Amino acid sequence: MVKFGINQSVERKEDYRLITGTGEYTDDISLDGELHAYMLRSPVAHADILSIDIEEARQAPGVVDIILGGDMAADNANQLPCMIPLKNRDGSNRADPGHPVLATDKVCYAGDNIALIVAESLNQAKDAAELIMVDYDERDVVTNTKTAHEEGRAQVHDGVPNNIAFDWAQGDEAKIDAAFDKAAHVISLDLVNNRVVVNSMEPRGVIADWDEDEKKMTIRMGTQGGWVLRSLLANSILHVAEEDIRVLTPDVGGAFGMKLFFYSECAATVWASRRLKRPIKWIGERSDAFLSDTQGRDHTTHAQLAFDADHKILGLKVESNANLGAYLSTFGPMIPTMAAVKVMPGVYDIPAFYYHCTGVFTNTVPVDAYRGAGRPEAIYMIERLMDTAARELGIAPHELRRRNFIPVSAMPYKTATGCVYDSGEFERIMDRALESSNHAGFDKRKAQSAENGKRRGLGMSYFIEATAGNPTETATIRFEDDDIVTVAVGTQSSGQGHSTAYAQIVAERLGVPFDNIRIIQGDTDKIKTGGGTGGSRSLTTQGPAIHAASDEVVTKGKELAGHFLEAAAVDIEFSAEDGEFAIAGTDRKIGILELAQRARGLGQLPENLAEGLDSEASFTVEAFTYPNGCHIAEVEIDEQTGAAEVVRYIIVDDFGTLVNPALVRNQVIGGVGQGIGQALTEHTVYSEDGQLLTGSYMDYGMPRADNIPLDLQYETIEVPCTMNPMGVKGCGEAGCIAAPPAVINGIIDGLADLGIRHIDMPATPQNVWNVMQAAR
Repeated sequence: MVKFGINQSVERKEDYRLITGTGEYTDDISLDGELHAYMLRSPVAHADILSIDIEEARQAPGVVDIILGGDMAADNANQLPCMIPLKNRDGSNRADPGHPVLATDKVCYAGDNIALIVAESLNQAKDAAELIMVDYDERDVVTNTKTAHEEGRAQVHDGVPNNIAFDWAQGDEAKIDAAFDKAAHVISLDLVNNRVVVNSMEPRGVIADWDEDEKKMTIRMGTQGGWVLRSLLANSILHVAEEDIRVLTPDVGGAFGMKLFFYSECAATVWASRRLKRPIKWIGERSDAFLSDTQGRDHTTHAQLAFDADHKILGLKVESNANLGAYLSTFGPMIPTMAAVKVMPGVYDIPAFYYHCTGVFTNTVPVDAYRGAGRPEAIYMIERLMDTAARELGIAPHELRRRNFIPVSAMPYKTATGCVYDSGEFERIMDRALESSNHAGFDKRKAQSAENGKRRGLGMSYFIEATAGNPTETATIRFEDDDIVTVAVGTQSSGQGHSTAYAQIVAERLGVPFDNIRIIQGDTDKIKTGGGTGGSRSLTTQGPAIHAASDEVVTKGKELAGHFLEAAAVDIEFSAEDGEFAIAGTDRKIGILELAQRARGLGQLPENLAEGLDSEASFTVEAFTYPNGCHIAEVEIDEQTGAAEVVRYIIVDDFGTLVNPALVRNQVIGGVGQGIGQALTEHTVYSEDGQLLTGSYMDYGMPRADNIPLDLQYETIEVPCTMNPMGVKGCGEAGCIAAPPAVINGIIDGLADLGIRHIDMPATPQNVWNVMQAAR
């Protein structure tokens, strides 16, 4: 085994720099002559703009410019495009009401963008914003996901009847009707998947710097990959060639999908920088994050499972309303449709399937991908439905799952939604989770809890995820003069530990010392293409690209070593463990770093070796990977207060081949924390007039350390993926997908003797107490 190679819990390369305060985030960067920007936002949720008076604000101290929507519109630069086309059930296109960078004639949610004030200092920009007078004529407001499409509701966009952004479906309606007609049992459940605020540790920010001499824009910004942003800015805002924009991504303090998207603050700041020919910095504050970062989830669902007399599933039928907020975000329409539907059948053999999703506009912050992006909503639905079915059919939840699992013998298995699961040993993993949780001893633990005035419930969920995103990634390996090996990648770390995992792959394949490997990311000039990070795609696409580039290094190395060792390339062997090329059967050899140095002075080389050992390779995934696992939560519920506490949590996951088990564990546990937060504490609440009532940490229930149980057990069973040469599957979103149904199933198990069959998230003490009192 190569030291620091694959399947070793190597310490993160990034940590010393970050924990000693030498990381560099967007707000740490200051440029000479930098101006500061502040965004004026609408205080009302829905109104016509009668006038905007900026004259007094223009005269305020330090003010350099005030950008309005009309200014940008005159330059054909006032729209944020949605990148997802979508067909309705009748074949027509989804609604496209537009998304202005800065509002011109109306506002559609509290926090909508009105004007960008640019001044010599941030405080001067804020002071000037107070002097801008906007005359609003308020309209009626709609915020309710379930009823937004009903007749008579306030209309968010005049040209979008009944607020219906799309009316989308997938599946065989005739087949599902036939399955339900012959069913012995039909189980139904109504669900709410609650809206959440992303709340990354580092708020969004951007620094735009226009170079008038070069006619080039440089942007420094926390992103999940700068290439999509560069394209959107080039084609929608600046109308220049993409090569005339450089996006530099410094350290990123959390993203969770939210930093993938195109925002008004970015577009307006970039446009203003070119207009003023000076660098401009906009940094969001926590209140900006609550009011303007895309939010997540927010579905209402009616789901039904049809069973035969032997409790085998015949069909799944799902009807959902998905709240898109006031405008279509960059990828918004994809999340509740194409992303969610991939894994909607879960890990079960479901022969018939039909999903109908209505996307609705409301006077709320736009909704887009949040960690898991559609897959958590789908798995929450099917896992809550399976538990409900087990209870109503009189069968243990794990036995109903066992009866309906897709068997190993069926792999590769094509689901009713068209996805092909290449691998998975679902029964084996569930059995291991039951064993690890001491399932047989649960009744004793339940009795002990009862003695302390607590109800105890056990909830299981079995998740599966389809990784997503751009299927192609490229890696470039370069041998520098100082024996450093740089690896340029098209993904973007926001805390996951990419620099460590990628370096382990290179160390494993090439035998280069781990400390000599540097990962280069976040520069669209130095890295030609990149798919960014999202959908748990990084290791499944970038990893094999690095793997392939390393193999190219070895191929070149054999030819070069043959030259120096005076042997044919076919006689050269490479030892990754030693990092050496040698003539087979002899002790004549040369180290890879020495070979790279000597190749530089070789002079004339064949064309394929002109760059020495430097190599580049791309990898395109042929199909998604499907990480999966079984999570078991034990929850105690206080009889007097309704407070629910997760006291034990058992994880058995399959991520295929692991590169760094410690990184994977940390990703999963972090995701579980977020999932527990959604299940127990997080809830985004709007008033009837569209005001965000949970707009600060005083009101919004962020999960805390004491929400995560001390008794948390984690293990993996490796079932290698067959769709990439490394056998890896994604891991970044697993915990966030699995935890909510496990926790809610545990709560319902603890309350079942009261006749309670469902509670919506978040299961706060008040909500649980109210359900208990109503049942009694």
